[in-house]
Amino acid sequence: MKKILFFAAFLLAGHALFSQVQSYYNDVDLTKTGMDLKDELSLKISSTHTVFVTYSQLWDVLRQTDEVTTDTSKVYLMYGWENGTDGDCHNDIMRNKYDNGGTAANCEWNREHVYPKSLGTPAFTNNDTVGADPHHIRPSDVSMNGSRGNKKFADATGNAGTVNANFWYPGDEWKGDVARIIMYLYLRYGDRCQPVNVGTGPAVSTDPGMLQLFLEWNAQDPPSPVEDRRNNVLETLQGNRNPFIDNPYLATIIWGGPPATDRWNMSVAGERLARKVKVYPNPARDEVFIILKDEQADFRLVSADGKVLFEETFSNSVSWKLNRLPGHIYFIHIRTRDGVLTVKKLIKQ
Repeated sequence: MKKILFFAAFLLAGHALFSQVQSYYNDVDLTKTGMDLKDELSLKISSTHTVFVTYSQLWDVLRQTDEVTTDTSKVYLMYGWENGTDGDCHNDIMRNKYDNGGTAANCEWNREHVYPKSLGTPAFTNNDTVGADPHHIRPSDVSMNGSRGNKKFADATGNAGTVNANFWYPGDEWKGDVARIIMYLYLRYGDRCQPVNVGTGPAVSTDPGMLQLFLEWNAQDPPSPVEDRRNNVLETLQGNRNPFIDNPYLATIIWGGPPATDRWNMSVAGERLARKVKVYPNPARDEVFIILKDEQADFRLVSADGKVLFEETFSNSVSWKLNRLPGHIYFIHIRTRDGVLTVKKLIKQ
């Protein structure tokens, strides 16, 4: 439903987006990788955050950031999936922009903290910068917002709803939005908004604050034109952008995981590198051989949950024994000395 509604918005977005995006990152060293790139982007989005919205101002801000371009009387609602055809207003994907407040019975919308205030370290309030940052806040039906409460995110499929009584799934069409908001908050506010405190599952081995779950959601659900539009509006209103909306592949470069959409063709060099790397046999049973001639690189064998199983720097070739690993899908991360990254999938029988 969301993708259909957003198609018209995409046609209206035009090419101005990309020139605006590129100029914002002119002073960022995008050749960096890992935690160095994380720090570089953190400095950028913090130093350009020059206007601070108050919590009371969010009503007007959200009417601009989440406006439905094909019907400007309405805003999009986080976690919604249909638009009034089933007679239940609480799962609607859009609503009149002035039907805001705190009454579920009147089908009003309110301000959803995607990162619940009580899960911050320490907990934050509506008066804190993080508590009123509109990159963080989305319109949501009052009842839907109440159902989510302060539940941590967990993986599932289908529409938004409670998982195993204690967790929350944002829905197939919203999980990427959630992941990129959480990543932005981690870069902008550091340990106060660690992803591991707001989701479930294993952490990334190279950064114990980041969850593999959000890397997967970022890859599975690419940015929509609505995310692009609100990113542009927020740069105009408060000065900074969410880098992971501009290019989800930045998360892959920083934390690894499944390759996300590369909107800047940063992976072109990675694709060239991928053609030079030979992995055989694949599928493999007891041993895998990796060949990269005449170039030194760092190689990691990474499990689907982000755990680094083998790590080695070499040129020409290497082999890894796999007999103690269970049959599963794994990822081989190859990063050259000049920072080019490519990821190969390995199937262990």
